[in-house]
Parts: sequence; structure tokens; C-alpha cells
Amino acid sequence: MPRITIVLLMLAMAVTLSVPLARTTESAGGEPQASSAADECLAILVNRSNPVENLSFAELRKVFLGEQNHWSDGRRVTLVMLESGKPERQAVLTLIYRMEDKDFNAYFLHHVFTGDVHAAPTTLGTPTEVLKFVSNVQGAIGYLRTTAVDESVKIVRVDSVLPCDKDYSIRVHSKSVK
Repeated sequence: MPRITIVLLMLAMAVTLSVPLARTTESAGGEPQASSAADECLAILVNRSNPVENLSFAELRKVFLGEQNHWSDGRRVTLVMLESGKPERQAVLTLIYRMEDKDFNAYFLHHVFTGDVHAAPTTLGTPTEVLKFVSNVQGAIGYLRTTAVDESVKIVRVDSVLPCDKDYSIRVHSKSVK
């Protein structure tokens, strides 16, 4: 292959990689469509029997860190996370935990070993599994994009704000800092 062809291919790849692409999803008919802002909002979910309606961001962080291990009704908090590599998990690690994945794993390994935390979060692979888990485990708390949430779970307000409202800060994007 001549050098000029290689250079042009490399240049085309560089331009392609440097231009941000619009995120798309498939409609019911399989047609690509642009993502809406709702696709980017993460809802904090609890079991429908959980009495909590609102958590301050500080309370939410304590729950996710395992520092608060019981709900007001006495039930044990059971945290569920999506598996590594999911953008939703990365957003939660960045915004709520303020950690990278390796730090998260080390944190829970240490705190479970010392007895400061009852158990590490349950890790699941899909939004459907998270919904099923939270709807079936009375003390469960997790997160999903609002578009993946159904009536089987309850969405918790954070700082009295619902997901996708103007001041809601828990969203899926890479450069967020709370």
C-alpha cells in the first residue's frame, strides 16, 4: 500500500475519532434516534415498601458507602450496582463515590474485612436484573437510567429533586463532578 494511502487513512481515522458523535438508541422499529436528556438521568431506586422518599446527597453517599446500613424502618440496606464497564456505574462511581473502580473494590474489601460494612454491594449485569432485585428485596437501593425504570420500584428524590429536573446532578456523562 503506498505511503500516501496510509497517511490519508490515518488522517481520516484521526478526524473521525476527534469528532463527537451523537449518541443514538433504537426505536421500537429498529430505527436509530437521538438520545434524549432522560436517557442520561440516573434515578435512585428503592423497593416500593421502603418509607424513604427523599435523601440529601450526603445521606445518599453514606448509604452507598455502607456508612448507613439500616433504613428508618430498621431494614438492612442492600446496595445493588451494575457491573464494571457500564456508563451508569461509572457515573455513580464518579459522582457519588468519588472513586475509580479499583478504589471502590479496595474500599469495600477493606471495610467488609474490618467489619465496618456488612456486605459489599451486589453486582448485576443488566437494568432488568437491577429492577427485579430492587423490587424483590425490601431494603434494596440501586440506580438506573430513568428510561429503564418501571412501576415495580420507587424513585427517591435527591435533595428534594427528581431525576431530570433542572437541578438534578446525577447524570451519565464523563466529566461530571458534584
